[in-house]
Amino acid sequence: MDGDDRSIARFTALSHATFHGYELSIPVFVVVWLDTFSVTAATLGLVLAAGFALVGIGGPPCGVLADRYGSKRLVLCSIGGMGLSFALIALSPNVLVLTFALVVWGAAASLYHPAGLSLISRGAEARGTVLGYHGAAGSVGTALGPSLALGLLVVLDWRSVAFAFVLPALFAVALGLWIDVGEGDVREGDAGTTEATADGGHVRSFLDSSRSLLTGSFLVVFAVVMTYGIYYRGLTSFLPDVLSRLAIAEPVAVGGGTIDPAQAVYVGLLLVGVLGQYAGGRLTDRVASIERALVATFLVLALASLAFVPAAGMGIVALAAVCAVIGFAMYVFAPMGQALIAETVPADLHGLSYGYTYFGTFGVGALGASLAGATLTYATWPALFGLLTAVAVVCAAIAGWLAVRQ
Repeated sequence: MDGDDRSIARFTALSHATFHGYELSIPVFVVVWLDTFSVTAATLGLVLAAGFALVGIGGPPCGVLADRYGSKRLVLCSIGGMGLSFALIALSPNVLVLTFALVVWGAAASLYHPAGLSLISRGAEARGTVLGYHGAAGSVGTALGPSLALGLLVVLDWRSVAFAFVLPALFAVALGLWIDVGEGDVREGDAGTTEATADGGHVRSFLDSSRSLLTGSFLVVFAVVMTYGIYYRGLTSFLPDVLSRLAIAEPVAVGGGTIDPAQAVYVGLLLVGVLGQYAGGRLTDRVASIERALVATFLVLALASLAFVPAAGMGIVALAAVCAVIGFAMYVFAPMGQALIAETVPADLHGLSYGYTYFGTFGVGALGASLAGATLTYATWPALFGLLTAVAVVCAAIAGWLAVRQ
């Protein structure tokens, strides 16, 4: 990578790690919130869906902002807003205020992916490699966020832990202000598009651009990421709660609290995602067909999801192995899907396309949290993994259609 690519990689890696650190620490609090607010998993699933849905719903308009005004300021606002939301979470006296706090988190988080990914797609020469580092950094945050939350919950109450999570946002914003991504040069190349957008009217331009995207090949890619989002959110939102129900190992006393080895499996799954993200990024620059690679990835994910239930009865080693495969396959998709969009969509619509992508992944995908919560409340956790297996098979089928169209 050249100097500009390295700067973009540093800035987006830092921001992506912060985003996913916050996102995946939220499910760690779910086990505590179920007791604190005396609600069912179905009710809390709806609360989580309200916050997570906004991450996607805000995607398309945030993508327009990224196309028009640039990415860095939007990314910094996103990080600061997520930090503020955790202060509100810590102060929540009831489930209604908690819902509002999670909605604030979702609104702030919605700014990140359209802005960060459009910066990479337009500004980086070694796009696949930068996406790989970007994805790997996101997985580092994915693992560190829950790890930090679990560790702090051993010695502190959950409200103090939520307050402590404001500090990473302050650090990331300060460091992000210092990194120069050379976005002025990136924006100069899009000046004609920006001017035309302003002259043509914001709303009309948005509708015309959306029509162009949603009547072409992008629509099928959108179907893939939307279905994947349901799997991703359904698994991650309640996996800590599912693992807490399994009597696979005795809790270990640490200081004044205890650590459940099953929860360590959750963190391990997310940590393996680091390797998955990096491998997915490297593969995008090497495979002959991204579409075929996606079919194989989703089939592995379906088989691993199907194996979760029998593995849970075989002990913690077998369960950890299956979770490692799930974590790897689940996160391989991200850089592959992002690179596929960059190849499918014109450069001047990258921001909007990534906005729609994360509307599908996090907005429509938020249904996964509701479905998982309802399944755990009215059925059983094995039924949840049967549902997740079916969703992964649907992902493989749509990706197969893409491969045939190619």
